[in-house]
Order: sequence, then C-alpha cells, then structure tokens
Amino acid sequence: MTVNVQFRFRSGLPSTEFDNVRLRGSWDEHGRHSNNWTSVPMRRSHDEDGYEVFIADVSFPDAGIGTNFRWGIELDRPDTPNLWAIAAELDDETLSRRERAFDLQRDIAPQTYYLTWIGRLGANRVERSGAADGIRFSVWAPNAKEVSLVLADPAIGYIADDGTGTVATIAMRRATDGFWIAETGDGGTLADFDGIVGTPYMYRVTKDDGSFAYRTDIWSLMQIGVGDFDPDGAIYHGSPAALDGPQSCSVVCDPKRAVLPSGQEVAAEAFWADEFVAGRPLPDRLENLVIYELHVGALGFGKPAPGTLDDAIAFVDHLSALGVNAVELLPIAEFESRANWGYGTSHFFAADQGAGGTDRLKMFVKACHQQGIAVILDVCYNHFDPDGERAQWAYDSNDHTRNIYYWYEGRPEDYADPRGGYIDNISTGWAPAFDEEAVRQLFISSAAFLVSVCHIDGFRLDQTSSIHQYPVLHADGRRADRAAAFGAKFLKQWTRTMRLIKPQLFLTAEDYSDWSAMTEPSLTGDGLGFDATWYGDFHHNLVEYHGGAQAQLLKNAGFGDERPLTMSSFAGALRTSARSKVVYNQSHDDCGNREGSARTAVIAVNFAPVVGETRKWAEARSRFAAAMTLLSAGTPMFFMGEEIGAQKPYRYDDFLDNRENILGEAKNGGAGLLSCYRDLIALSIREAAIRSRNIAIPLVHDENRVIAFHRWNDGEDFLVVGSLNDAPFDDGYWLHSERLGDALWEEVFNTDAQEYGGWNVGNGGAKIRATAGALNAVLPAAGVLVFRRL
Repeated sequence: MTVNVQFRFRSGLPSTEFDNVRLRGSWDEHGRHSNNWTSVPMRRSHDEDGYEVFIADVSFPDAGIGTNFRWGIELDRPDTPNLWAIAAELDDETLSRRERAFDLQRDIAPQTYYLTWIGRLGANRVERSGAADGIRFSVWAPNAKEVSLVLADPAIGYIADDGTGTVATIAMRRATDGFWIAETGDGGTLADFDGIVGTPYMYRVTKDDGSFAYRTDIWSLMQIGVGDFDPDGAIYHGSPAALDGPQSCSVVCDPKRAVLPSGQEVAAEAFWADEFVAGRPLPDRLENLVIYELHVGALGFGKPAPGTLDDAIAFVDHLSALGVNAVELLPIAEFESRANWGYGTSHFFAADQGAGGTDRLKMFVKACHQQGIAVILDVCYNHFDPDGERAQWAYDSNDHTRNIYYWYEGRPEDYADPRGGYIDNISTGWAPAFDEEAVRQLFISSAAFLVSVCHIDGFRLDQTSSIHQYPVLHADGRRADRAAAFGAKFLKQWTRTMRLIKPQLFLTAEDYSDWSAMTEPSLTGDGLGFDATWYGDFHHNLVEYHGGAQAQLLKNAGFGDERPLTMSSFAGALRTSARSKVVYNQSHDDCGNREGSARTAVIAVNFAPVVGETRKWAEARSRFAAAMTLLSAGTPMFFMGEEIGAQKPYRYDDFLDNRENILGEAKNGGAGLLSCYRDLIALSIREAAIRSRNIAIPLVHDENRVIAFHRWNDGEDFLVVGSLNDAPFDDGYWLHSERLGDALWEEVFNTDAQEYGGWNVGNGGAKIRATAGALNAVLPAAGVLVFRRL
C-alpha cells in the first residue's frame, strides 16, 4: 500500500521564466526516508485563479506513515541554473534553513509552497470553464468568530459602525490558514467577476470577544476616496470622493485591464504594447543609474491640492531633458490624508487614489519607460499607518497578544501600560509581526504585484535598520532580539522572492547599520540581498549635519571666513561611496525637515538671502555638491528641485506651502544650474570610468580646500579636481599623483563655465602636460574641473 502526496509550487504570477522546476525531498526513489535528497521533475500548469503552478506527485510506502519528511524546490532561470526557490527560512530565529516539512499521514492534503500569496487574499477572479469567470473574496482573520462580506452603496462609499451604507451582507465560511472565503453563488448576490468589478465592499468581523467591527480589505487594489475626511464610524452621506482612503471602502478591481483617462478600458497586453521605444533602453545595472527622487504630492505648483500622477506624467519630459535614467517615487501606496509624504502606508497593493490610483501609476511607468527611465518605488515596511483603525489595527481581536499584524511580547498584565509589549523601532508606528507569514506576504506579494502588474523596475526600502537593528520593547526600551532576528529573516525572504521573480530589479535600502550582510547575496547565500544601501554620511560630509562631527563642507564654506575645511573627512566618504552605496547631495529628509537642514543653495551661503552676488556663490557651491555626487563612485541621486537651485524648505508638515515652480525656474533663474546638472549627468552616464567603482584620492588639502580624485575603467582615466576656496588659483595649483604620470590631460568639464552661471575661471578646455606625476592647473573658486587623460 502507498500514500500518494501531491506537491505544488505556486508563484502567484500568470507566467514566469522558471525552467526545469524540480521537487527535492528527503526520500529515495522508493519513497523511503533518506538523507540523500531525491529530485522529481514538476509539470507546469495553471490553477483556477490563472496563476502558474508546478506540480509533482510522489508515492510513499505506508510503512512510512508518521515519518517527518523535508522538501523544497529547485529551478533554473535563463543563465542561472540550480536556484533554490524556497525563499522563507524556518520560523526559528536560530535557524536559517529554507525548507518545508510534513509528517506522512493517510489522506494527506497537498503540500504547497507559495512563493507569493497573490490571488490567495483579496477580491480575485476565478476562472470557470464554459461559464463567466467567478469571484472569490478571501480575508485573513484567524481569531474571528464570524466574518461577513459587506457590499456598500457606491453613492456613499462608506459603512458606518451601525451598518448604514450596507446594501448586501454575505456570510463567509472559515477555510484553512485563518482565511474566510465568499465566492460567486454564495448568498445569491455575488455575480460573475466582470459584473462586480467596481463594487465597494468591507468585512464585518466578529472578534474573538464577540464584539464586531468593520474592516477594509488589506489586500484591496483600490480604496475609495481622494480626500481627507474620516467619518470615524459615524453615518456618512457625503461624496465618496471626499473620503480618506484608509478608512473608506475597498473596491473590486480587474488588474488585467487598465482604465485610460478617457474612461476607456483596455486589456493589459494592449496597454503595454508600446511601453518601450527603440533606441531608448532602460538601464540594466545599478552602477549605471542616475536617480531623481520625486514626491508626486510636491508637484502641481500653483494648485491648492497636492500633485497627482497626472502631474508626474507631465513632468516626465523635464526628467528626460535633464537626462536622468531613473526616478524614485516617495511611497505611492494608499496612505492617510492627501498632504502627506506617504510613509504611513495602509494598503500596500492600492496606489493612493488621491494621487490617481493604480491605473495612473501604470501610465506614469509607461511614460518613463518610453523615455528610457526606470521607475523605483519607495516602500515602507517598518511600521503600519498610525491611524490604522479600519486597516491593520485590532483587525480581529481586541487582545493585544492577538493583534495579528503587530509584534507583541509577553502579556498585557506584564506592563503598567498594556501597550508595553509592542515594539518600537525609531519609526512612527509599532513594528509588524515579522514572525507571521501572512504579514510577511502582505509586503512580499504587494511588491511582486507592483512588478508584474505595474512594471516597476525596483524598490527602495525605508529605514531597514528599524527592521533588523532597532527593535526594542515599548515598555522599557529593552532590546527585542527575536523581533530583530525575524526582521532580518523577512528582508532575506523579500529579496529572495524579488530575485526569483525578476533578477534585474534594483533593490536598495535606507540602512545606516553598516552591516556588510545588507549587500551580500540572499538567493545564493545568507546575506540580505540588496544591491546598495543609502549613504547618509555622504550628504553629512558634503553638505551638513546639525550637531554632527562630519565635514559639512558647504555649511562651513557658507560662513565665508576662509576657515579650513575637512576635505580629508569627505575623502573618506568618497572612498566609501564605492562600497555599494547610493549617494546624494540632498534627499527628502535633508531639505529642511531636520533641524539645521535646508536646501543646498541655502546651506551654501549660511541661510543668507539667495540674491545677487550671494546667489552666485550659492549656485557655485551647489554645482560643487552636484559634481561630487554625480562623479563619485556611488550610485548618484538628488532630490527634486536641486537642479534649479530650489530654496524653499521641504518639510513633512508644510511642503504644500513651499512647492517650487521647477518647470518655470528651469526656463528662467534656474537655467544655468540646470544646464550644469544636465551636462554632469550626461558625463556620468556616458563614461564607463565614471560609472565604475574605481576611485583613488591622491590629493586632499584642508587649508586650501582642495580635493582631487581619479576615476578609471578599461584604459580610460579621469581626474576630478574640486576646490571650495573662496578665491581662484589663477596662477595654477600643483596636483601630484602617480596616475598622472607623463601624459597629456584635457580639461573636459568645468562647473565654473559662464553658461552655468560661473565666473568662467579654468583652463579653457586646454590640454595640459603632466610630468613625473605632477600637473599644474588653474582652479576656479568653488568649482570642479574634470580632466581626461589623452
């Protein structure tokens, strides 16, 4: 007698580039337990949701009943064989093995590994042969006594705590894994999928203590509302548009279609058919990127409301003319209120409706791709929306220990304040429960959705240090080592899944731990798998850091008293930029949101009014900062508006009042600085030597405020010379470096050029002979020169 077991590997994607997928397990060819794992080919198929699944059947002798077997999945991708496709580690902080296990039993259920949970939760299409496709609603509420699907009046878009706004209630049935399900045919009101697209809905959750609450679908693809109003459970009769998305109804959407601005619907295949333009390929290496950091809400100059994705689409021509090849959006997933940076995400699959929603995000991505610009999304996994009453907070239980989306340690009675068991991590909310697969999959699957449906090219993870380094107990600040360990496990699972789905994704992290594992491989190793981490000390040394010991070159130059500058400290940052770093002269955090911070042009003149001759110095030092960033050995990035010399602070709470007219300034007062940025970006992208990680710094002089460094690759060599001196070296400045040798060096770039608004001091593009490693060049005040070896 035998026991037949089916094994399934489900990606959650319609198709993948997986090949030669095989099941591997701790049994021999006869199904007997063995320490030498056997390989079994898996056949490709699709499940009823239309997602790709790989299947294998194995027969075990019934003598093995009760035996524990371990298994996993191995596959090939184009050019990369033998990849282990189990992304999740064992749920034990001391173990890093990636495998599944089961005890053999009669009538055992299929053993399934879900790479992502796309299609498992939310409102999803169910394919039906010979009939219109059905729909299935699934929600994770493991502690609930009962759950009902509640369809809402679309004229209201909100369900009050007393149920006002409801048009139908359908009881859901408990399934496995803490899921509750309702589908076509249930309650007599659920029509086919196409017939229910656009319907607003919520869940009525009866919690474990018998109380009930209305909850949104955390896996929804759209939340009603483009406004700021939260009825806070009261009866609402206003416009659906006025609602704040996190608290309003979820909406059934069809990700296989896109709705154009005209209202016309088109199939996804047709929408993406003209995504790319010949001769404008996307960058394919992190080293080749020049990133423009963009907050959609800070666009829309001259309008009372925050900017939208339509404004961002109109802004793509500016990005293209500027020459950047990547744009990084601040979080665009659904978040509370309109005037917001977006880091309090409530619904990770739904692009913020106030910004235009998921279809507008697709249009923005396509507009960028047509210009050869990659799109990177900033995502925030270190905490949930602080105002998450109808989102993650107390979803199916009022017991803190059963608050399913949040990490909680101990019992409420252990603390003077019952909230003491939650985890702080230096963010604006409590930490997610990273030891729970359903929580990890919320983040993993939403990212996979954005890649497969919206064609996103990469991600920047916000404050990953909060996930793996900073967790402490809220009650007393004690280290929460288990929470930190599972945070690291989550990050590895996330990057492994992304690498399996699309290896060429750009994956960066805001991480200040200096942990080398952050940029070590995760899919083929035990690192955390990121391409690069943000390097805040580059900005701190180059521009400012209030109260810090860093060089703060521009801040100290702005005093105008010819004090020595610690160029030597900045030299250390330049060297470190070669170590898988994203470097920036400005990011969204550093333009006024932090004490002592401000726009580069303002810092550069010590907060003096940026007018007349003072503006000339502000722009000269701003050009210096741009050149140091764009010619460094890191992946360069700068924040929106820097290219036109923006002066207004960019802060969390009043950015709407301080929006810059970037497009207007680009044609007027900011044209010179913009021209410098454009030419620097072109030089950076064009020259392989500049985009290499090779850097040597032969000359640093703190008193003279001079620094020089080499960039080289495959026989090409550039010398970059920067001076923040308040006067030019008209008679020349001797530069010494072994790499100068006995060669001719041509000046190919000068930030002090007249067309950039400079004083036009330099060498006029001359070819200068170096002798025995010494070269004499005229240096401008507050300027940067670039020489190429001939």
